[in-house]
Amino acid sequence: MVSSTTFDYRYGHAANPESEQATLRRLEGLAKLLDSAFAIPVIGTRVGADALLNFIPGAGLVMSKGVSAYLVWEAYRLGVPRGVIARMAGNVAADLAISVVPVAGWVADVFFRANLRNMRLLREHLEPRHPDFGKARQRRSHPVTIDGEVIRDAPR
Repeated sequence: MVSSTTFDYRYGHAANPESEQATLRRLEGLAKLLDSAFAIPVIGTRVGADALLNFIPGAGLVMSKGVSAYLVWEAYRLGVPRGVIARMAGNVAADLAISVVPVAGWVADVFFRANLRNMRLLREHLEPRHPDFGKARQRRSHPVTIDGEVIRDAPR
């Protein structure tokens, strides 16, 4: 049971700004893992687990879209308006429709990044509550190689 002292109506759920920022960081990490976790230098783009899971027939599609649906659910828990939730669900549905096509859809899935789009929508909505969240993330973001080495002068 949630006590009246821990429930803050501005946040739409039992939370405080610190836990909301922790949730945003966790969701950012999931979105990056799904859509842009690994660099492929041959084609000059990044690929995530979402595209790689498409190679597992059926189960991979269900797992990747399940995590995408979890991102939308967390946005709902954070008090995002229904219109933004509908756009986020539309992104996941479009990603699902693209991923269902056997080979061409898998290639297109590399370039349609529904989870990063959804995180951008979530950040745009929550920026008035946490104006310093995105700026602090931008200052600290440097590409990292597989062994953990930080690349500071790499072009983006």
